[in-house]
Amino acid sequence: MDKFSTIFPVNRALLPQIKATIDNKSMPLGALGQLEDIATILALVQQSLQPAIDAPHILVFAADHGIAQNGVSAYPQSVTWQMVMNFLAGGAAINVFANQHGTTLKVIDVGVNHSFEAHPQLENAKVAMGTHNFSDEAAMSVEQLHEAFQIGREQVDKAIAAGCNTIGFGEMGIANTSSAALIMSYCLDLPIADCTGRGTGITGQQLQKKIAILKKVKKERGPLQTSDDILQNVGGLEIAAMASAMRYAASRQLTILIDGFICTAAYLSVYREHPHIADYAIFCHQSEEQGHQKLLSAIGASPLLAMNLRLGEGTGCALAVPMLHAAVNFFNNMASFDSANVDRAS
Repeated sequence: MDKFSTIFPVNRALLPQIKATIDNKSMPLGALGQLEDIATILALVQQSLQPAIDAPHILVFAADHGIAQNGVSAYPQSVTWQMVMNFLAGGAAINVFANQHGTTLKVIDVGVNHSFEAHPQLENAKVAMGTHNFSDEAAMSVEQLHEAFQIGREQVDKAIAAGCNTIGFGEMGIANTSSAALIMSYCLDLPIADCTGRGTGITGQQLQKKIAILKKVKKERGPLQTSDDILQNVGGLEIAAMASAMRYAASRQLTILIDGFICTAAYLSVYREHPHIADYAIFCHQSEEQGHQKLLSAIGASPLLAMNLRLGEGTGCALAVPMLHAAVNFFNNMASFDSANVDRAS
């Protein structure tokens, strides 16, 4: 993907101490379930026995997709820029959830087919007015792909400069489930039908049309070997930027929060070539998109939530943030058997 973001496995030397700290808490062994797993991930990533969630950010990358012209979404392409405006006005679900939990939200325009006025929450990083229609040609040029990669890294650097050590990812882009389905199909060598879902809520007939279009695209594109080739041919500018940002964030020892289907497809494009990214990743939820469920299973991911969400925007990340706070709080502040003068199990 790029030469700037080498991901090293986390140093596990602290693992015995982390486990001992958890097992000595005044509770039955394993009683806090996945919260214990979260605390372990955070402590290992931060190489600390006092992990913290510092200045959590959610970066929402937005871009349009030429394939939307083929009717693969229930909504017109104009909804991409309209929803970006909704984010900036504070009216979307991601705004509500991010505000509720004190999480910084940034919207990055990587390729929306609209010109926005300056706004404090908007990063103007437009590569193009959307991708090409990949039913006719490659979604983007190699140069555009690399520009999107650079944008992803820059946004992570800005979050780090603001004191962030935990970064979530969201997206907005009408028809981007089509890109995600193709990325999944290529990366996991699965049939298109297994990777394609209803996205924004298309009908059964529309779903069959969507599957047929994507099958044709895959047949005409032929084999695509590397993740860069896949992203360039059938990806989205927001997906490419997210993938690069995830890889770079992991290389800088940040915890990365993965949202729904599109974000997990971006993650997959990194994971297949850099599997150590898994050491830094927390999967926030399992969405209703059938491809997402199969994708999470294929990579052995255990999502924190399963609430029938299918919104995107990073909403799953925002909902998971208080669970991360709970994990570090129990790890740092919960009494041990000894400090609480509680007898252990016999």
